[in-house]
Amino acid sequence: MHIVASLEQSLFLELAITELEEKGIAKNKIVAVPLKKKAGNSRIFDTIHRADGISLFDGAMILGTVFAILGAIYGTVLKWGPVLWGIIGLFTGFAVGLLLDLLINKRRTAGKKTKPIPAEVVLIINCDREQAEMVEKVLWDNQALGVGRINT
Repeated sequence: MHIVASLEQSLFLELAITELEEKGIAKNKIVAVPLKKKAGNSRIFDTIHRADGISLFDGAMILGTVFAILGAIYGTVLKWGPVLWGIIGLFTGFAVGLLLDLLINKRRTAGKKTKPIPAEVVLIINCDREQAEMVEKVLWDNQALGVGRINT
C-alpha cells in the first residue's frame, strides 16, 4: 500500500519523516518529491479558462459607452456630426477608463504585501496495510495538507 501526502517544506516535514522512521518505516520506503514554485507574475489578459478576478476592460468599456453616447448626443449640434463625435467619445472614454482601471489596480496591489508561497513536498510512503493508519496519523499530526491511499 502507498500513502501519498502533501506537506509544506518546513520543520514539520522533517519531524514527520523522522517519526515514521522511528515507528518502523524504512528509509528506502519513503520518497520525498519537492515541487517547483511557479516563477513570474500573473498575466494581464484573462481567458475563458483562467481569470484572476481583476478586469482591466470593464471600466474602460463603461466609460467608452458613456462618452460615445454623449458624443453622439452633443454631436448633433457640433460641426462634425454625431457619428464622428460618437467615435471620438468612444475612444476618449475607453482611454480614460483604462487609465483609471490601471491606476486603481496599481494602488490596490501596492498596498498589499504579497506573502511568499511556501514550497510543497509530496511524500510517498510504501507500507503494509497494518501500518497505514499509523502513517496517516503521523502525517496529519505534522500538518499535512492532504493525505491519500493507493491500494496495491
